[in-house]
Amino acid sequence: MTEKHNDLKPPHDKITAVLVLEDGSVFWGYGLGKVSTTVGEVCFNTSMTGYQEILTDPSYAGQIINFTFPHIGNVGTNDEDQETEMSAVRGLIVRQDITDPSNFRSTEHLNDWCIKQNLTGISGIDTRKLTRYIRANGAPNGVICFNPEGDFDIPALTAQANEWPGLEGMDLAIEVSCKENYTWNATRWSLGEGYGELDKPKAHVVAVDYGIKRNILRCLSTTGAKVTVVPADASAEEILSHNPDGIFLSNGPGDPAATGKYAIPVIQELLKTNIPLFGICLGHQMLALAVGAKTLKMHQGHRGANHPVMDYNTNKVEITSMNHGFMVDKETLPEDVRLSHISLFDQTCCGIEIKNKPVFSVQHHPEASPGPQDSHYLFDRFMEMILNHA
Repeated sequence: MTEKHNDLKPPHDKITAVLVLEDGSVFWGYGLGKVSTTVGEVCFNTSMTGYQEILTDPSYAGQIINFTFPHIGNVGTNDEDQETEMSAVRGLIVRQDITDPSNFRSTEHLNDWCIKQNLTGISGIDTRKLTRYIRANGAPNGVICFNPEGDFDIPALTAQANEWPGLEGMDLAIEVSCKENYTWNATRWSLGEGYGELDKPKAHVVAVDYGIKRNILRCLSTTGAKVTVVPADASAEEILSHNPDGIFLSNGPGDPAATGKYAIPVIQELLKTNIPLFGICLGHQMLALAVGAKTLKMHQGHRGANHPVMDYNTNKVEITSMNHGFMVDKETLPEDVRLSHISLFDQTCCGIEIKNKPVFSVQHHPEASPGPQDSHYLFDRFMEMILNHA
């Protein structure tokens, strides 16, 4: 249930958590995960599966996720579905209480997993009403407070939501990026076999980690790429010292313009080499900024596994997985950059190619973790580009 500023007390004594938005809107519910208070930007995700992958996607750093699908937690959690070691998300919001898991791959209850991940959440609220609020008003700052005693200072929580600076202007990539170089050779998962291992590399790819997901690395390896991962603030000299056959710019969180302060000069140097380059999500936005385009904060963002995208190279529509709150302004693309993919929801830019260079990027997530696999071909396209360029 939800009320406004003057509703300062829980409606009954079983309430153990509250979500308070920056305008004073109050949603009462029941705490889950770690007993704590957390603040972030409240967004919604429409995916019906893959909540563990979503919660461990580094691109969600600074955000509280409102799941529109009501049954979150029903398949439990496991070690194989982690997209990074520790979750970067600020919190989670679900409609129904978490039930005992019912899936042969489950090794742990979602609530227990959240405690280990230091995640605080709330259940029992009207997630549809919250989603409609976000659609009408944009993604607000919000605070989840989980207190088993049921004692909440609503004015103080409202103030905390208002005092949080928000994602605009915030560089979060540097916080979730690796600190040291490492190599990767695990390939995609298959039922009954788990993850494979690359034994005969076709090429060497250096991946710049702005908050990279493990399944992106697996997809690169599956095409035959030995991958060396470097930190977000690695210099062009450091990247090129590995003698890459291809360069990958990863997904990640925060404001691309803020990350761009150190990333753009590096990418501009890399573009001078004509080494094949592929970017996803934040990497796509970084590439666009490096060639002179601009990025904008979106009203509510795109987050889910059902987003239709047109690939102008094939004239085919693919259903994609998305997670972004900023976008490339297609009206600012320079003449030597071609719009290659577009959202069929709102006509926003979903992909670019640099003319006469082996360089391209997409806004959506072709690694499909979670999501449909319609866009897996992009990794093959990248490897084909590398092999043809060699």
